Amino acid sequence: MTMVMGDLVLTEDEVTPVLTKLQEGGVEQTALHNHVLHESPRVMYMHISAMGDAVKIAKAIRDALALSKTPFAAPAAGTQSQDLGIDTKQIDQIVGQSGKINGGVYQFSVPRAEKIMDNDMEVPPSMGVAHAINFQPTGGGKAAITGDFVLIASEVNPVIRALRDSGIQVTALHSHMLVESPRLFFMHFWANEDVMKLARGLRAALDKTNLAKH
Repeated sequence: MTMVMGDLVLTEDEVTPVLTKLQEGGVEQTALHNHVLHESPRVMYMHISAMGDAVKIAKAIRDALALSKTPFAAPAAGTQSQDLGIDTKQIDQIVGQSGKINGGVYQFSVPRAEKIMDNDMEVPPSMGVAHAINFQPTGGGKAAITGDFVLIASEVNPVIRALRDSGIQVTALHSHMLVESPRLFFMHFWANEDVMKLARGLRAALDKTNLAKH
């Protein structure tokens, strides 16, 4: 028995055929929505959930994605520079976490303190229930940031205020799952500004949430 969770990134025209094929294969949808604003082409995120035989679920997802323009070939391996042109050590210090470089982006995955349950199974932070923060350098000491905060209801508006106080846009607020406990809300964000200013704003938002000790 395997539990599968995640999201598929689709253009608007791909949503219905992919959704239909997933349903035929026994893979359910738990949310369908945007994560960002003003992107081109317009992108929708289809969150999925399934439990059962891992191979059957994988085939159902592959068959559905075959109806989209998702490339199946593995990207060519390239040398990854460890110098992004931003002070990652200072960002770590401000955010209070340790990030990592992945494909030219500096990433953080920050788990919550609570145990997250779904259908009587524990959902680990790596299954998408940790705060996700990404910095992409844009030159001149600036970076674009995106990701999502994973929040309980009482944290939603304090985090909104902390983000807006730092000039960070809130681009979406919604669920990703159906029967999780505690109930979670996912808040997506965006900005392209001075990297240290943004790091301080994200830290202020993180401080409004119940983080795991590290």
